[in-house]
Amino acid sequence: MPAKARTKRPKVVKGRARKGLSREAQTAYGEIQQGVRRLEKSIAEIQRGLRKAEQKIEADARARIRDLRKDGRARLSVLQAKQREATRTLKRLSAAAGDSWREVKQTADSILGDARATAASVVDRFRRTLAG
Repeated sequence: MPAKARTKRPKVVKGRARKGLSREAQTAYGEIQQGVRRLEKSIAEIQRGLRKAEQKIEADARARIRDLRKDGRARLSVLQAKQREATRTLKRLSAAAGDSWREVKQTADSILGDARATAASVVDRFRRTLAG
């Protein structure tokens, strides 16, 4: 059997449709290519927008974390000061009270109650902040 003769295929030239297509088909082909290019540009634009949004969200989150840490340190130092005050008061009262421990306990309970209320408000504030 003789070898088949190969037929040449029309070449696709960048920017032009195949030679064998009608003018109408070539026009349609060109419009579809333009649509594909526009779609590629839209996708790239959306990706850029997403990256910018992500960077902004991350920057906002870092700033919020810095503020929360700063506020937490300030409130913690207030609580530590109250703890030191309570310890000093307890030492003074125990030395001065002698046998009147009831008064010492009442004073200490008052100071510790204030400290607990302050600590509870700090915890509530952080929970509200983290909840959104």
